[in-house]
Amino acid sequence: MTTPRDLKKELRSAALARRDALDAAWRVDVGQRVATHADALAPSPGGVVSSFWPMRSEMDVRPLMTALAARGARIALPAILDKTTIVFREYLPDAPMIDMGFGTMGPGEGTAVLDPDVMLVPLAAFDARGHRIGYGAGYYDRAIARLKVKGCAPRLIGIAFDCQQVENVPDEAHDQPLSEILTETGLRRFTEA
Repeated sequence: MTTPRDLKKELRSAALARRDALDAAWRVDVGQRVATHADALAPSPGGVVSSFWPMRSEMDVRPLMTALAARGARIALPAILDKTTIVFREYLPDAPMIDMGFGTMGPGEGTAVLDPDVMLVPLAAFDARGHRIGYGAGYYDRAIARLKVKGCAPRLIGIAFDCQQVENVPDEAHDQPLSEILTETGLRRFTEA
């Protein structure tokens, strides 16, 4: 019998293969174009947006980070503390970045830890309901759950390419659904969110 975990692994592998096959120059262009959505994503001035440093064939959200900062947002990036925990440390463009593992970078220790008002969430696959498949370690699901326990309710926006959409992501109790997705065709709100 195929478990939800097994099915997610299959869907993840297929979606990442489709993403990897996208032309690299086109992916860079899309990263530039999604920055035009900064007005729709920006919290009030001084609000915190958690983003991520792109790895492998992920969409490059650094132009979007720059556009959000220009609108007064404080930017944070995930910092891996251990095998189960990430926090969001303030990103300052001139501050040194450190290797966070998995081919990504983030702010080092001693940088302010911030609770995001808006979270740009990386993912491997998503469905039309706003359910996502991450990379399998559960960092974001746990981080979002911890924020909710603290009384925070960040706006959850997945970042992906349209080719990463799948018909149905199997639901598991720990999964944290997205409210929106930003792809090369624009920003979409999920009806179940």
